[in-house]
Amino acid sequence: MSRAFASWQDFFAMGGYAFYVWLAVLMTLLPLAILVLHTVRQHRSILRAVAQQQARQARRLAARTRQEAP
Repeated sequence: MSRAFASWQDFFAMGGYAFYVWLAVLMTLLPLAILVLHTVRQHRSILRAVAQQQARQARRLAARTRQEAP
């Protein structure tokens, strides 16, 4: 089995179609990277909101317990 490209320069030139090939690679990887970053940020935001809601519920329960105690 022979190699498809004789050198790295030939690999990056892609047989004269480098612009189209690397543009396609960019247009594939860029949206995927944006999607991953958006997902990570959204996950952190949801976890933060859940923690805030749990803290709020704990404060309400503690206040209700203090009101019922006397």
